[in-house]
Amino acid sequence: MITDQPRVTATDRAIALIEEIRRDHPDILFHQSGGCCDGSSPMCYPAGDFVVGDHDVKLGEIAGIPVYISATQFEAWKHTQLIIDVVPGRGGMFSLDNGREKRFLTRSCLFASTPD
Repeated sequence: MITDQPRVTATDRAIALIEEIRRDHPDILFHQSGGCCDGSSPMCYPAGDFVVGDHDVKLGEIAGIPVYISATQFEAWKHTQLIIDVVPGRGGMFSLDNGREKRFLTRSCLFASTPD
């Protein structure tokens, strides 16, 4: 059985923060960080400042914004729906949510079955 659930969604709080960021940076994208300096946060970048790699996978879009993840991370998370949310705190050092006293956070939910 194949699910029709999207691979990535966003909460209303995340969509509100996206709209706030887009007032300053109209063309943005998300990349699910794989760790290191900024942990595993969803990172929000101006679209021209981040080069999507040949091995990155587009999970889908939230509020019209593309969301990518590395192929190796995708392999580990392919059975999981990612839910972009917002919590109080500081965003990743290079992410556009930084300095807004709220940050993006990835929550997850296992699919009942694996989408194609």
